[in-house]
Amino acid sequence: MESTIAQNPKQLVQKTVFGILFAISFSHLLNDMLQSIITSVYPLLKQNFHLNFTQIGLITFTFQITASLLQPFVGIYTDRKPRPYSLAIGMGLTLAGVVMLSRAPSFIALLGAVSMMGIGSSIFHPESSRLAHLASGGRKSLAQSIFQLGGNAGSAIGPLLVALIVASNGQHSIIWFALAALLGIIILAKIGQWYKAHLSMKAANPALKEEVHSNLSKTKVVTSLIILLLLIFSKFFYLSSMTSYFTFFLISKFHVSIQQSQLYLFVFLASIAAGTLIGGFMGDIFGRKYVIWFSILGVAPFTLMLPYADLNWTIALSVIIGIVLSSAFSAIVVYAQELVPGKVGMVSGLFFGLAFGMGGLGSALLGNLADHTSITYVFKVCAFLPLIGVLTGFLPNIKVKKNA
Repeated sequence: MESTIAQNPKQLVQKTVFGILFAISFSHLLNDMLQSIITSVYPLLKQNFHLNFTQIGLITFTFQITASLLQPFVGIYTDRKPRPYSLAIGMGLTLAGVVMLSRAPSFIALLGAVSMMGIGSSIFHPESSRLAHLASGGRKSLAQSIFQLGGNAGSAIGPLLVALIVASNGQHSIIWFALAALLGIIILAKIGQWYKAHLSMKAANPALKEEVHSNLSKTKVVTSLIILLLLIFSKFFYLSSMTSYFTFFLISKFHVSIQQSQLYLFVFLASIAAGTLIGGFMGDIFGRKYVIWFSILGVAPFTLMLPYADLNWTIALSVIIGIVLSSAFSAIVVYAQELVPGKVGMVSGLFFGLAFGMGGLGSALLGNLADHTSITYVFKVCAFLPLIGVLTGFLPNIKVKKNA
């Protein structure tokens, strides 16, 4: 009897806790839906505040930088001292940012609002990624994909809701999204209770240990991380062109309405959500390195065709690009966590932070390029970014060792 009881904690740790995964995924949906409001209302803000593309890029840059710079530090801190209720606090800051955005009277106030939302995001992502890791039961790619699916679904739903609610009612109607933030706070407080109990169980059972080292040299680990960071650069710099400027590209080239352009953006973002889940299944089955290779390099033919296609083919290609390109992120995050085992928060913060940072930097630089050339030219230049995926061939095959 005693030995059976002693085995229970280990069995619990090794079990995939789908209830927590779906709850954290739904929270991710709410978080990223709120973040997607920012890019979705760009056409409205551009008109109301007479902004140029450089200023549009600066809004994204401000949000992405505040959402990225803090994430590795949050991850490092929570690797040492986990904070179960920090997720609810982060959502509270996002709530404040949403309220500020709905009432912002000037460009500077807009920057302040998106900064607040960025700080909330920087707290949310490292710890929520760690929770997905803890609840994975060893199915790490699938767990990260379920977690990431929520974020991508939220990013897709956001523009649709903006088209339905904000486009016809104006900036002040953004306040309705505060209800989603309140719901997120409630759910994350409940998740925090499970997280706290999980930490207590592990503290009471020292035999439950995470993997602590890989079979690679320090030089190989550093080189591999640099390659992964370059792949993140390629992926998110290109995604920045789509999320920030795809609506303007469609309006400029095909003369669609603002609401139509937001619906087409929703289609693209929905394809990202689908590709994320597909990538998670494929990563656990075929190996994360091969999913990364297929995703980053494999999308290049479609990105190269997109700037020259008609409207129907542009939408079709955007769906293919979304599915293929998004399949890599969960694989990249889990691959990096296995490169530096035992540092889940730091690695998650670094890669989520870099993803946001590259998106922000890309948006600012591409906005400036668009002002000096054209939106179409921006898409022609960005089409070559996925070719960086050839570097995946230099990544090693990982075998993680565990403590006895």
